[in-house]
Amino acid sequence: MGLVHLVLREDVHRLGDAGDLVSVKPGYARNYLLPQGKASLATSARIKELEHQKRVISEKLAKDQSDLEALKSKLEATALCFSAQAGEEGKLFGSVTAAQVAEQLAEKGLSIDRRKIALDEPIRSLGEHEVGVRLRREMIALVKVRVEAAE
Repeated sequence: MGLVHLVLREDVHRLGDAGDLVSVKPGYARNYLLPQGKASLATSARIKELEHQKRVISEKLAKDQSDLEALKSKLEATALCFSAQAGEEGKLFGSVTAAQVAEQLAEKGLSIDRRKIALDEPIRSLGEHEVGVRLRREMIALVKVRVEAAE
């Protein structure tokens, strides 16, 4: 028996991702993939449509990548300064949180969601710190944060 060619509509574990063109045994296609709506038959029209969608997505990703590169360079050129009450050993009585970092970035015209700020624990000491901002899974911008003692 031959194989059936399908276009996946959603990710299928150990088979492929949404939009992939796959070849499977007829029973697997007939009994699982097609009835569940996870795939559709690969006709020439669907293949052309899929190729067009992939081109559009790749162009959009390239534009987004250039926008994120510009945002990353702006973020890395930005330095934030916080003033907080501190003890004699340089430990803060409070802390500097991701929300405060996001607020200061917004004041400088850089709107970043606080959940994208990679701060495992709030900053609790004086001095210079680097805080990561996740723009994408593989792209992280480092922002310099300086914490000074309040007078």
